[in-house]
Amino acid sequence: MNEQNQQLVDMMEHVWNSISELCGGLTEAEWKTPTECPAWSVQDQVSHMSGSENGILGHPDPEHTPADVSHTRSDQGRHNEMIVDYRRSWSGQQVLDEFRRNTAQRVEFLRSRSDDDFAAEMQTPIGPAPMAEFISIRIMDAWVHEQDIRRALNRPGAYDSPAAAQSLNRIIRAMPFVAARRAQAPDGATVVVDVTGPGGRTANIAVEGGRGRELEQAPDNPTVSVTLDAETFNCLGCGRWNPEDMLRSGKVSIEGDTALGESIVRQMNIMP
Repeated sequence: MNEQNQQLVDMMEHVWNSISELCGGLTEAEWKTPTECPAWSVQDQVSHMSGSENGILGHPDPEHTPADVSHTRSDQGRHNEMIVDYRRSWSGQQVLDEFRRNTAQRVEFLRSRSDDDFAAEMQTPIGPAPMAEFISIRIMDAWVHEQDIRRALNRPGAYDSPAAAQSLNRIIRAMPFVAARRAQAPDGATVVVDVTGPGGRTANIAVEGGRGRELEQAPDNPTVSVTLDAETFNCLGCGRWNPEDMLRSGKVSIEGDTALGESIVRQMNIMP
């Protein structure tokens, strides 16, 4: 396995281990703590991840119909709710035990794959793509849910991890599309999205022909600069926090074209 694929597997294992350590020793009350995902507790977050990996391992879905799917918005959301609701009668420790078993099996499977396997195309949440891309998406999904749990339990951390860098980079790479296509920045506009603190990074964007592209260097006089910390960026990029609340809270600073900057903030959610 080449170094790049090895790093992907290492990151996948690292974020799963981080979640396992975070949830080890939680009380049942802590397991039932609500998170920012509608109707999901800390336990539900881990149930979702464990159930997803269970399916990837080839195990059939349980025959179960949730009592309430009114908070879901898609077939995938309803499927996720079925997986989660099926495990709501379990204790938190039972869910964690299953999560540990499933993720250990998945790491063993991934470490046995060849570079050809990682290059082979498969179906992913963004359409057909190499298995390496699928693993990158799984890393982001796990890290984002780890952060959901950390915020619910008031146990911040893991913004300086390799999985955090991988995940935040995926959101950063979407910012040219957000600026040009969603926020409708005009041709000739330049945009800086500056993410500060642990996990911070910067996107320098130029808009040409209705499309955004990343610049190698910051523009001298950007049309607009949007500055926010990594947690706010993650929570806006993943649809966890309300953009209007963030604009009012002072967590987002905008210099230059205020209307364009606010539009970019409102359109940052890249999650389906």
